[in-house]
This record gives sequence, structure tokens and C-alpha cells, in this order.
Amino acid sequence: MARRPIVLAAALLGAVAVGGCGASADGRLDVQANDPSPVCRVHQKEAPGDRYAAGAKADTGAVLRMLRYYTANGTKAFCDGKPPTGTDRRWTDLYTALGGRIDAAKR
Repeated sequence: MARRPIVLAAALLGAVAVGGCGASADGRLDVQANDPSPVCRVHQKEAPGDRYAAGAKADTGAVLRMLRYYTANGTKAFCDGKPPTGTDRRWTDLYTALGGRIDAAKR
């Protein structure tokens, strides 16, 4: 069981290091902070920024908040009933590159 955190940490560092290509410096994840237990998700307005995908310069706290948000809410439908946008998919792709799992039907 002790190997899992090491493997996850290695995957996190590797994916964050390569995930920066084309990322916005300011891109922030909307985690719906006003609703700690949202029943649906909002579409993301910005692609993942450097704080999530800039290798050694990534903000570990921001990356962990993103992982926590998608672990809890990644399979929920979007509030407007529409499918994910390209920006939404970039966030989901980052989450899965870091080892997260989301039902493919909800992506």
C-alpha cells in the first residue's frame, strides 16, 4: 500500500511537467467554491494554467484542489445539460493524466 502514494506522486510530477504545453499562465479551475457539494458542474472558462501544469513551478495546493474537485464531481453532469467543451476536456485530460479516473460517458 505504501507504493501507491509514491507511484501517484511520480505520475503527478511527470504529468504536470509535460502538461504545460499550451497552458495559459492565468488559467484557473472553477471549483464552485460557493457550493461545497454541487449537484452539477459548470463549464470551465479557462484552460489549465501554469499553476496546474508547469512542472516544478506548479502550485501543489492548486493541483491537489483540482484532483479533489474532479474526484468528487468529475462524473456529475453539467448544469446546463450540454456536453463538455474543449476546455472542459483539457481539465479532464489533465486529471486523468495525473491518475484520476472518470467514467468515459461523462467526459
